[in-house]
Amino acid sequence: MTEPTSPERTEAARITTEEVTKVAKLARLRLTDEELTRFTGQLADVLEHAADLDLLDLEGVEPMAQPIPLTNVFRKDVPGPTLDRDEVLAVAPAAEDGFFRVPPVLGESE
Repeated sequence: MTEPTSPERTEAARITTEEVTKVAKLARLRLTDEELTRFTGQLADVLEHAADLDLLDLEGVEPMAQPIPLTNVFRKDVPGPTLDRDEVLAVAPAAEDGFFRVPPVLGESE
């Protein structure tokens, strides 16, 4: 961010509506005046919180991507009982040559 030049800033790190307008334009977003005012305040709060986090002493704290350790729970890939193909296809809306018949997708011809 640039140095504060707008009277809209209440403190040095506050973002201006002009900056939010510029970012919205770059993102190709059209914002109403009410949205611009609301989002400017919300974004300023987020940036203020991020600045607060920068002040924390994190010496010796290991970086992490997940606050709670995750472990995958794998089960054995063991074949089990299956449904009878003929019974399943008998109640299908459409079947052909032992398979479900589905409508064409992505412009494919039938």
